[in-house]
Amino acid sequence: MAESRRNFLREAWDMAWPYWKSEEKWSAGGLLVTIIALNLFTVWLNIRLNFWYKDFYNALQKYNWHAFWVQFGIFGLIAFFWIVAAVYGVYLRQGLQIRWRRWMTHRFLENWLGDQAYYRIQLHYAGTDNPDQRISDDLASFTGTSIDLSMGLLNAAVTLLSFLSILWVLSGSLTVPWLGGGHFTIPGYMFFAALFYAVGGTWLTHKIGSPLARLNFNQQRFEADFRFSLVRLRENAENVAFYGGEGREFDGFRGRFSYVVGNWWALIKRRKRLNWFQSGYSQMAVIFPFLVAAPRYFSKAIQLGGLMQIATAFGQVQNSLSFIVNSYTEIAGYQATVERLATFRARLAEIEAERAKEQPIAVEQGGDGVEVSRLDLDLPDGRPLRQEIALKASPGRPLLIVGPSGAGKSTLLRAIAGLWPFGRGKIRIGDGRSLFLPQRPYLPLGTLGEALTYPRAANEQPAESLVEALDAVGLSHLADHLSEEANWAQKLSIGEQQRLAFARVLLARPEMVFLDEATSALDEAAEASLYRLLRSAPWHPTIVSVGHHATLKRFHENILDFAEQPVSEAAAG
Repeated sequence: MAESRRNFLREAWDMAWPYWKSEEKWSAGGLLVTIIALNLFTVWLNIRLNFWYKDFYNALQKYNWHAFWVQFGIFGLIAFFWIVAAVYGVYLRQGLQIRWRRWMTHRFLENWLGDQAYYRIQLHYAGTDNPDQRISDDLASFTGTSIDLSMGLLNAAVTLLSFLSILWVLSGSLTVPWLGGGHFTIPGYMFFAALFYAVGGTWLTHKIGSPLARLNFNQQRFEADFRFSLVRLRENAENVAFYGGEGREFDGFRGRFSYVVGNWWALIKRRKRLNWFQSGYSQMAVIFPFLVAAPRYFSKAIQLGGLMQIATAFGQVQNSLSFIVNSYTEIAGYQATVERLATFRARLAEIEAERAKEQPIAVEQGGDGVEVSRLDLDLPDGRPLRQEIALKASPGRPLLIVGPSGAGKSTLLRAIAGLWPFGRGKIRIGDGRSLFLPQRPYLPLGTLGEALTYPRAANEQPAESLVEALDAVGLSHLADHLSEEANWAQKLSIGEQQRLAFARVLLARPEMVFLDEATSALDEAAEASLYRLLRSAPWHPTIVSVGHHATLKRFHENILDFAEQPVSEAAAG
């Protein structure tokens, strides 16, 4: 358990520290110093308020009307400055949080997108669930809770040190009778009473609440899984509607939500036990100092003001020592957040380290065209998929890869693109840019122009060239919608999306074009028209296609059939 806590703190520190030595260190440090100063000022106001209690209640006890109103004025000043410090403390903390979150979000996004980790994490590390939720929700929780807990801990420590001396002096000594008529004296006994009360409460809180970290971790995961399934339905609404799959979707939603509900019940039951103890602990803390201080008050060693000052000082010391008790639920949630972010970051680091090593499938760049020699492809579990692949394609001599489903055609394209790490062999791909056209093109959120020029920005191309590209692929009716924002993946048919992908090729002018069933939703005439565009393109790209349509053969000089002939013979052209 102690080792687990040390690991948790180390992981939290490892994630937090880079920001404080980044390019934003001076502005962030200035904000942090200001927040700490306001925090310390608030502690001083609490100390001043503690002495105010003494003077105010003594004025009441002595029926001193003038002193009573003087103390009201002093309280007004204390309250005013406390409100100002509280408001600006929260404001600056939230400002620091969003700056910190922005910085961490940018770094996590760079690492997630770098080395194509967003893709590889699905192949290597299926256990790293919902990266989107970790970047969006967990980073927000981590930065906010880190600041809240750090400032809370600082406040508790400074308050404890400040009120220790006050409580020690005010509480005096307690004489306890002993057997045989003797006695012994406990100096500053109120402090020891507060220490005993807080340490005992902290230990019991940990015993009761320790399962909360794992329950919070699971709750975040189940909530994210459920939300992701809802997003998947929205993205594939038309397909589900065609299938009439509403009942099946409902069963899937209900099954995932049952995990949310089941874990939530376990979570709230554990919180209920913790709340029973914390509520009783807090209520006892109200009366406990009066019980402990009562002997000195009734012996007239202190006045009513002194009693109230002791009670408030005890409350401050006890509250400082009880920081873990009062924050345990928040700490448990924070531990779950740190664990999720740490495992995600570790997965990204492993992928980066793996990419830095010599790859079993070596992809080199040089010359023109594409050439594959003695390539073996495996499945992620290590089973062989296809062996001894060899092929060659060059400008003016396109290659068509055919064969039954599951033979490894699309996986071969992934290997050429550097996406498939499972296997061995050598791939040479020509200098210049490559563009891969999958069966269902990716259309980002935004305007139609941004979807058309993806992955480049729309403003990098003249508007006239966008219109010409749409006209060339038979989408001239969309020319007036280039600046319109919509979910184009749902608004356009799959055939229109495939035409749009060919328009991207015309705009990007890549040296190599790889097409994976890129015309599967088009009729023969449309398919022929688009392939003629590629074959007659003035920059003469190298074309490698994967397809089932027999009509594609007339547009390719070389044909590699995974089902009928050895790969080495098909590569001879």
